[in-house]
Amino acid sequence: MIVPTRLESIDRALRNAPAHELPGVLEALLGHHFGVAGLEIYLVDLRLAVLEPVLEPEGPGIPLVATLEGRVFCDQVHVQQPLDGEVALHLPMTVRGDRLGVLWLRLPDEPDEATREELAEAAALAAHAITLAEVATDRYRRARRPQRLTLAAEMQWQLLPVRSAECAAYRLAGQLEPAYAVRGDNFDWAQDVDSLTVAVTNGMGESTSAAMLTTLAITALRNARRSGANLATQAALADQAIWSHHAGSQHVSTLLMQIDLVTGEVRAIDAGSPRVWRVRDDGVEQVDLDAQLPLGILDGTEYEVQHFQLEPGDRLFILTDGIYDAVLADRNYSTSALRRALYSSRHLDPAEAVRSLLSDLRAFLQDSDLDDDAVAVCVDWLGPHHGGSPAAQERNWILL
Repeated sequence: MIVPTRLESIDRALRNAPAHELPGVLEALLGHHFGVAGLEIYLVDLRLAVLEPVLEPEGPGIPLVATLEGRVFCDQVHVQQPLDGEVALHLPMTVRGDRLGVLWLRLPDEPDEATREELAEAAALAAHAITLAEVATDRYRRARRPQRLTLAAEMQWQLLPVRSAECAAYRLAGQLEPAYAVRGDNFDWAQDVDSLTVAVTNGMGESTSAAMLTTLAITALRNARRSGANLATQAALADQAIWSHHAGSQHVSTLLMQIDLVTGEVRAIDAGSPRVWRVRDDGVEQVDLDAQLPLGILDGTEYEVQHFQLEPGDRLFILTDGIYDAVLADRNYSTSALRRALYSSRHLDPAEAVRSLLSDLRAFLQDSDLDDDAVAVCVDWLGPHHGGSPAAQERNWILL
């Protein structure tokens, strides 16, 4: 008889546990197999500002800025820390590059290196389990939101794939702002065998009307993409879907982009206001694309695909006008601060680069609310022969 390892037993138990009971099951499993005396699961909120507790949802959240847990989340490091005669482990919870939060564990004794590695794997298993469980329970979504979303924002967040992803050829991250009241801006992405397709959309209007318009646009783009249509046909079919419902009275500004993950060639359609910046070590430049009609303005619009080339290590930022047209008094963000913010974040992981950009924007606006909602998407093309994603590399342990 083959006896399963501790991690195999944990994986099996988490797969079979009721979706809403995962935290308690995980606590019992880690206590049984590793002697863990206590734990908490912290999930990052929608604004990427605070880690919110799951087991004690009424407990205080932990800011990402200037905290140990925030460092674990932002830098994706694993930390061991003395704790009143015991030991605490802080472990990032990440699935395929999508950062969920931090697992905090309390142990009576200092674990050896092999045990630390097993517990880090257990954190990854728990992250996978929570990701799957979200289709069956609201417990984890509730934990992520310290304030109520508007109805339009609820619709927009439901549209998203995941906020960040990484593999051997690329890294990607995106964010919606204002997180709890976003209206018409959104993004979508999907990887095929050798390509990555990204769509950034900005539906006209306010509140739920803008959210419903964007929902129609993204769903139409997905339907066309999943049928095997090329980029121009995806745009044409989505354009027709919006026209058939609104007859030109409403439109969706859209940027469609498809990156060949082998060659770095980018095929793009500029159908509205989202714009692209390319970041390299020698500077930042806006990618000039010929503007075409937003989706839904005219019946039967035909779209032309344009091309530009990436070099390994290139970074692309796709931003909607809520960012580059942000103004404070007589200062415009795109002319006074945007390029500096993009360039200064070039060595950060895309998820952190997006968070850094939006933090810089809020500082520019002196923490006032955005006049318009906004999307920032960051994509790194690592090249066809890159040795693997950071998540696949050796773990970085910090022993305090």
